[in-house]
Amino acid sequence: MTETTSAGSTAVIEAEVREGTYGAKVATIEPGGAEYIPLSERHGRPLQQFWTWVSPNMEFATIFVGIIGVWYFGQSFWMATLAVVLGTAIGSLAQGTLAARGPLFGVPQMVLSRIGFGFRGNILPAGINSLVAGVGWFAVNSVSGAFALNALLGWNTRLCLLIIVVVQLAVAFFGHNLVHAFERWAFPFLVVVFVIASVVIVGKSHPGAVHQAGGLGGWLITFGAAFGYAAGWNPYASDYTRYLPKDTNRRAAGLWAALGVFVSCVVLETVGAAAATVTSSASANPTASFVGLLPTWIADITLLAIALGAVCANALNVYSGSMSFLALGFRLPLTLRRAIVAIVFGVAGFFLALSGLSDAGQRYDNFLLVIAYWIGPWLGVFFADQFLRRGKRVDGLLFDRRHNPWAGLAAMAISMGVSIWLFANQTDYVGLIPRSHPAFGDLTFEVGFLLAAGLYALAFKLRGEGSVEERLDIPGETPVEAMAPEPV
Repeated sequence: MTETTSAGSTAVIEAEVREGTYGAKVATIEPGGAEYIPLSERHGRPLQQFWTWVSPNMEFATIFVGIIGVWYFGQSFWMATLAVVLGTAIGSLAQGTLAARGPLFGVPQMVLSRIGFGFRGNILPAGINSLVAGVGWFAVNSVSGAFALNALLGWNTRLCLLIIVVVQLAVAFFGHNLVHAFERWAFPFLVVVFVIASVVIVGKSHPGAVHQAGGLGGWLITFGAAFGYAAGWNPYASDYTRYLPKDTNRRAAGLWAALGVFVSCVVLETVGAAAATVTSSASANPTASFVGLLPTWIADITLLAIALGAVCANALNVYSGSMSFLALGFRLPLTLRRAIVAIVFGVAGFFLALSGLSDAGQRYDNFLLVIAYWIGPWLGVFFADQFLRRGKRVDGLLFDRRHNPWAGLAAMAISMGVSIWLFANQTDYVGLIPRSHPAFGDLTFEVGFLLAAGLYALAFKLRGEGSVEERLDIPGETPVEAMAPEPV
């Protein structure tokens, strides 16, 4: 696979290319796994990123991010909204930056992660994301959809959960093209319904209402939850831009992806904060409590939209969870390996969701913070590596199984351990700093990001990684210009 070259010159690595013919067909099961997408299979345009990232956020899980800031962390409507806007802005900026690299490299996000982490070291972020996306997020959103169906139809919650799971697995099983198409089909209905519901709820809210003061600590936790929700999409970013033609305007692709996440999350989370000023945290079904503020006919279509939004979200979660699992480097000979892995993750997520039908609120808050705990250090390494390798030829590192630097793995692992130990603030564990000084809230993400970036940069310089360059040889394609990353 590797062409050996003299010292100081660029090594040439043969790409693993996705097999089969797929093109733009929607009703066809996507073949292959996490391999490079050949130029002959590329299609799409940057604008489709907008609805691809708006539709999956049109659900109650998004609304609940704003609700918990008021219910659980004692924030006023305005302070919760400020935390939502700032936290979401950072997560959305990262989303756009990551999505912009998809057309250039033509591989999933967790394969791109190999550049900084190495083939073996990438097991840490890819392994975590395969579980968080394919199982964790899948369970969270399935519960949200199940509650909506339960409130709408009055059916048993477990039956509602099963219906939601079956529909979203069917979409994810077919793959990339159907996922994009489903998000586009759902987009107009979801936007219209949630705009109507939002106008009614904001009109009934009491933004000036005084709540239990959560102080700076509560605000920082709300900020972390908002960031965690938006950044939860970051490890998926290039999964949905890798099929775009290589000459696509990558800035446009990144911008539309960032706007899709930012607009949808800020609007619905702000509406959630408004709803929390006139609802109670004592409700056993938070979804029913939310739509209880609406006239019956609006409440019914809103519940249907919430259920549909959960399906939109989990189509992405299962698809990207399977991508992350295959990015671990397992050689599975099955042509439909991605589709099969998606089903396996979906079944596991279903059983986890069953256990989450009770105490959904507190579990959801903890889950959002855990997302930020690992994504912060991963982003620190990823962006530090992208900056340090700017202008270099690095595409060969994507499939070089001998590329195994230790710096990325060590920086991420150490940063996660230190930041969680010192700064985590959860119901099950409180770090040393917030235990003694609650006003610090939860700074795990911020500390993890900065520490990981600093440790990686130091190790990168000490190991002389800046001189490493490798070119990707793609069977059937003529050599192209160096795939150096560009700013968004």
